Amino acid sequence: MTVLARRTAVMVFLAFAFAYFLSALLRAVTATLAPLLTQEFSLHARDLGLLSGGYFLGFAATQLPLGRWLDRHGPRTVQLGFLGVAVAGCLVFSQAGNFSMLLAGRVLVGAGVSACLMAPLTGYRRWFTPMAQMRANAWMLMTGSTGMVASTLPVQWLLPVAGWRPLFWGLAVLIVLAMVWVALVVPAWPQAKNTEPGECAGQSPHGLPSGYTVVWRNRYFQRLAPLGFFSYGGMVAMQTLWAGPWMQNVAGQSPQQAAAGLFWINMAMLGTFWSWGMVNPWLLRRGLDANRLMAWGLPSSLIVLATIVALGPQAGAGAWALFCVCSTFVSLSLPALAMTFPQALAGRALSAYNLVIFLGVFVVQWGIGLAIDGFMGAGLDTVAAYRAGMALFLACNGAAYAWFVLRGRGDNAC
Repeated sequence: MTVLARRTAVMVFLAFAFAYFLSALLRAVTATLAPLLTQEFSLHARDLGLLSGGYFLGFAATQLPLGRWLDRHGPRTVQLGFLGVAVAGCLVFSQAGNFSMLLAGRVLVGAGVSACLMAPLTGYRRWFTPMAQMRANAWMLMTGSTGMVASTLPVQWLLPVAGWRPLFWGLAVLIVLAMVWVALVVPAWPQAKNTEPGECAGQSPHGLPSGYTVVWRNRYFQRLAPLGFFSYGGMVAMQTLWAGPWMQNVAGQSPQQAAAGLFWINMAMLGTFWSWGMVNPWLLRRGLDANRLMAWGLPSSLIVLATIVALGPQAGAGAWALFCVCSTFVSLSLPALAMTFPQALAGRALSAYNLVIFLGVFVVQWGIGLAIDGFMGAGLDTVAAYRAGMALFLACNGAAYAWFVLRGRGDNAC
């Protein structure tokens, strides 16, 4: 471990945070653009789910090679290469004349920003102390919430002035500026030599397996995987897409009201992640680790989601904000997983888990859209179809939580 000096660490954090801010803005902006894109391109619910999920599909597709590249080449080199793809994705999306081009742009953007959280977390594993890692992780997620806040009312205000296409030109320019910042302040990554004498070809220079088998077989990873897929992935899916259509199609709000609701949802998330960053070191010193906090805290998200389904049209932005806030307990799994593995495997472990999370986002976003269309095709009205779709999501969340608790009994990783 090479712990950075405080000033250097702050500058590194800020450079990564700016890139992650843009990543989160791009992730969530579909919810704000949904009414406009639906009208312009005549989209159905399943199309909207696929379009938003395309970002996460591109994101997930890069995760396995990303982990290897991060461990080998380091955060700076990998992040710069990926952000160049994000610039191209923004430009493709801005020029789209049909749904296929929109989807291609979203997939490219998702792939291009896919290192924006894993790159810094891999670096923090080497450059920061364990307590600083917990705080930096929470504050990175807080920065992401800031980007999601920017994707709501600020974007809604810009649309009548500039339109959605020039918005993506501007985002491409900001990504280029983020690349410059990362290139200037993030430390170089020590290059490991190829196989040392006496090492096997299937091992890294650190004597560890070079592939992902050791990650997939890890009991703690297996314990977290369903929770990452449905609880973490589902939280992101609601925050970045389905909370908005629910407020319009179930609660009967206007696009402007729904955008305001998304703004306050993301403000609540921002405050929550800031609070996690402040209290995590204190909790860790008192023996309240991530596993206990997740086991105690995540049932609250299930209760809130069940209440949303029961209330239907009476459940608006406040209910969805409470669901997302209660779901943030699952974010503690990221630094907990990173610290379970050796430094040389941190990039692969985090990327493998991120693959699970973002596959979950894609499946939940598209799956709920398919479910809503299917229930409406079976004769349910719009409100009933949305409630039925969310009830299925609730059942999946409950099963994932049960797996986490039952698999943890008697596990030394707890």
